Amino acid sequence: MAIKYIPYYPNTLEGQALLDNFVRTKRILSYHDNGKVVERIKRGMPLYEMELTEKVGTNPNDNLIIRGECVSACACLKDKGITVDLVYIDPPFASGADYAKKVYVRRNPKVAEAIRQAELELDIEDQKVFEEKMYGDIWDKERYLNWMYENLVAIRSVMSDTASIYVHLDDHIGHYVKILMDEIFGEENFRNDISWRSTASHNDSNKSFSSVFDHIYFYSLSNDSTFNILYNPYSEEYIDSEWTKLPSGRYYKSENMLDPQLKMEEYDFHGTVARWRMTPNKFEELWNAEQTEVPNSHGRIKLGKNGKPIKRCKIVFMDELPGVPLNDMWNDVAYVAGRSKEKEDYSTQKPEALLERIIKASSNEGMVVADFFGGSGVAAAVAHKLNRKFIHNDININSIQTARDRLKGIRAEFEILEVNDGISLYRNPIQTDEKLKTLIVGLRNDDALSDFWAGCIIDSKYGMMPVYLPKFKNGPISRLLDIPLMNRIIREAMPDLPDETKRVIIYYIDIENREEIDKFIKENGNPLIEIELRDLKQVLDNVVVEDYAEWELSETQANLFKGWMVEITQFHSDRVAQKIEAINLKGEQQVLQQLAKGKEKVFKPIIISDEGLETIEWISLDCTNAEKEATWHSDSEVKIDKLGYVIKNGVKTNEFWDACIHCEEKPLRMKIRNICGDETVYVL
Repeated sequence: MAIKYIPYYPNTLEGQALLDNFVRTKRILSYHDNGKVVERIKRGMPLYEMELTEKVGTNPNDNLIIRGECVSACACLKDKGITVDLVYIDPPFASGADYAKKVYVRRNPKVAEAIRQAELELDIEDQKVFEEKMYGDIWDKERYLNWMYENLVAIRSVMSDTASIYVHLDDHIGHYVKILMDEIFGEENFRNDISWRSTASHNDSNKSFSSVFDHIYFYSLSNDSTFNILYNPYSEEYIDSEWTKLPSGRYYKSENMLDPQLKMEEYDFHGTVARWRMTPNKFEELWNAEQTEVPNSHGRIKLGKNGKPIKRCKIVFMDELPGVPLNDMWNDVAYVAGRSKEKEDYSTQKPEALLERIIKASSNEGMVVADFFGGSGVAAAVAHKLNRKFIHNDININSIQTARDRLKGIRAEFEILEVNDGISLYRNPIQTDEKLKTLIVGLRNDDALSDFWAGCIIDSKYGMMPVYLPKFKNGPISRLLDIPLMNRIIREAMPDLPDETKRVIIYYIDIENREEIDKFIKENGNPLIEIELRDLKQVLDNVVVEDYAEWELSETQANLFKGWMVEITQFHSDRVAQKIEAINLKGEQQVLQQLAKGKEKVFKPIIISDEGLETIEWISLDCTNAEKEATWHSDSEVKIDKLGYVIKNGVKTNEFWDACIHCEEKPLRMKIRNICGDETVYVL
């Protein structure tokens, strides 16, 4: 249950300007459920309790990693009075694609030394790998725009008065979102539509040109927003075409000094009358400057054959300028390719150079940079390297883990917060949606029901009972059962049910007012169909199953190191095992299909050892807290990369993992993350 609802910007109960925007948006983009978004924004952002799950370092800059929905994270920030100076977001593109994280089975540490001694090199193509779905980017346009509108209004509410925002999209939906941004941030505050070459040219259609550019929409909230001009170095082609070389070796050119907007009054400057773009006093300083070697000149002014200033009269030297001012065509920043050192095997990962350019342009040191769809954590990592503060927010646990490890590796300090919104998400929305349907006893599909219903349950008394479940993917999670949603169920969804329907079951995560909703159902519902309300949290309590581990804890002294060692002897994850079993089964079926067609096909199944240590990705020891649910403090940690090498406390090594982890003090708790990203805490 939400603690309270935080008004959007400036105050949704009184902010007439914001309500005017709704009217304008509905006039420009009239699509289904606009009214529903209006009602949610009028109510405000839901504020939930925040749980501090880990603190890394002393964190003097108050850097944050937040797991939760964008709107909930913004509610938390606004409630705490935290504002951000620069926002970069790379939300789903509504492209019709499913995104997944590549999952690698690690080396068995029991045979790692033998592998090293044999000097075997790993063939990446043969490495056992499968994919873990993170989220589905399969939207209808209307739901996507409603979702984006609500997120953008929430983000706007936590931006400082001089902040800027960059929204990264592609050509599927970007032009629609720009209209929303005009409404929320103001058409007058639009700065650029930046084109970034995000992929190599490819031949995927014989009906159109290859699409290789993404769009980044840049808005500032005021003319006082931070903007630092960035420069590219001069190319030889540019130098040859634009600059003149003097005998001394210096390059110069002449700039146009006429007023392009015709705002200045005409005046005579040493015999030439024109609307000059510079005041007479400033112009005179150039005239009286030290004489240069440029022919036909006076000071820094170029003269015509008549000895008078020409329109391109200001002389500039290349060695006095920083370069070519950056424009909005960014084809010089390489995307993250397959063998890039930056690659995190995270879908939609963007290059650090791209974020470095944005952060340098629209923020200064000490400012707060936020990414509310943080992904692999590139924005937070670059912000830290450039001495900015950062906020990383995402709903996917893979994102939180990837960003956490990345930031720990560059010695960043931060806190990790989790939104306690009444449910325990099964890693991410798409997996929660899939898993949930398996947890409702008796739930099955029924072709007679629309997509609004998750399926039905067959009952001996009531027959077929349609079941409504909150939506977890392809849009905002419908957490709250309120009167508008109940009204939609009664008036839009229930009339299309089969005539023999006697009861429907409505699951909810959060409910606004049970008594009022019961009253609404009684007054507006179909008297022939009973509506049963059920709390989904009781089902979700069983979603996360902890992994099993065995270990040996001992005091050790070796190589001048005195401390403690934990050796993992057994590890088993039911979910990883089920995932691998499904992959193997699919592979075997494909082989049989190929053999039936007379084609030779060999499938190498993924085989896990009895110890199961290949399914461990990361281990951390806490020597500070003994209680299982306390805030985590990582005193020592190891991460096993996809090649089997160990990253110790953020430092990469060329060592294979030996199934052990060391620390100076006696560890009280241990946390193990499996290769799919599930984490389990064990009290030692």
